[in-house]
Amino acid sequence: MYKFSSLLTLGAIATISLAGCQKSQDSATQPVTVSQKVNAQVKALGFGTSDLKAVEGGYVVEGDIFLSPEVLANGTNPSMLRVGADEQYRTTNLVNRLPRTLTVSISSQFTSTYVTAIDEAIRRYNAAGLQLRFMRISTTGADLPVSYSSDLGPGVLGRSGGFPTNGNPAPGFTLVPNVIGNQNSNAIATIMAHEMGHCIGFRHTDYFNRAYSCGSGTLNPNEGASDIGAIRIPGTPSAADPNSWMLACVGNNVNRPFNANDLTALNYLY
Repeated sequence: MYKFSSLLTLGAIATISLAGCQKSQDSATQPVTVSQKVNAQVKALGFGTSDLKAVEGGYVVEGDIFLSPEVLANGTNPSMLRVGADEQYRTTNLVNRLPRTLTVSISSQFTSTYVTAIDEAIRRYNAAGLQLRFMRISTTGADLPVSYSSDLGPGVLGRSGGFPTNGNPAPGFTLVPNVIGNQNSNAIATIMAHEMGHCIGFRHTDYFNRAYSCGSGTLNPNEGASDIGAIRIPGTPSAADPNSWMLACVGNNVNRPFNANDLTALNYLY
């Protein structure tokens, strides 16, 4: 999810000091060379490539967003939803066949704090009154399984499964409790809700300047420009939004329930 010192480089990388989606400044001992073709495909989707890296089965951008070869080959043009001066960004692909309930499961490897956290993340979405709802199940086959990992790389808190494809959400996300540490359930729920946001099509609110939430030393502060433009959501402020649940990074034990602008963006899509 995050890496660096921010919480969520959610859906991207977050630093350890601030738990975030943005993972960590990549320090892999044996980096894998990414081809020029893949770089071009990633750029065509509107992502930056300065922190692009190859992983098993595909590639990771922005620290915590997984892109499969199929997604890259599809080349779907992205479009933006602008919330104030810091854009709420989403890909063209969203979850469809609404109204719809997505099921969520959590690995038995997680402690009860994480179970409480996923229930809180689900509650936040359902309380928004969207056509898209969530329900936790204890059986296999969930739309959004929450998987456990002991290591996704230095400082990486978690990683989303990407963005929606064929009208379905990305297949869940992975968290690294060893890196998240002893945070409270509301802070973990914030991380989870952020990754869920990626799974249903949201990108970071501070998409154009990740340094806004992650700090001036952030790797790749601009996550990648797109020439598609921005669709401004009516009723959102023109100033930066310091409390959005989709900011790239968040501090340790920081709770970010949906604010008014987040709810505007959620309702605009769902």
